Amino acid sequence: MSIKIYVGNLSFNSSESELQGLFEAYGAVDSVKIIVDQFTNRSRGFGFVEMQNREEGLKAIEELDSRDLGGRSLKINEARPKTNSGGARRDTGRSRW
Repeated sequence: MSIKIYVGNLSFNSSESELQGLFEAYGAVDSVKIIVDQFTNRSRGFGFVEMQNREEGLKAIEELDSRDLGGRSLKINEARPKTNSGGARRDTGRSRW
């Protein structure tokens, strides 16, 4: 069973290949994605790593949480499922007045 891992407090200079190398020390990595701002194309300081083996992923979380990378202390934990918390307001096309 695979695991999706949240990696926060990334340096804005961190790369996906750098993250992949960090996590590959613990097992097979399926994918790495650093989230970027859609307007500036600059890192938002967090990303996700998917690993094939859940146990290896949990070991990586335990070992890498609070580790320094690029001068920043990483915040790593198992990713929570995406929820629709409302967030941005949707334009329904109807006038509010």
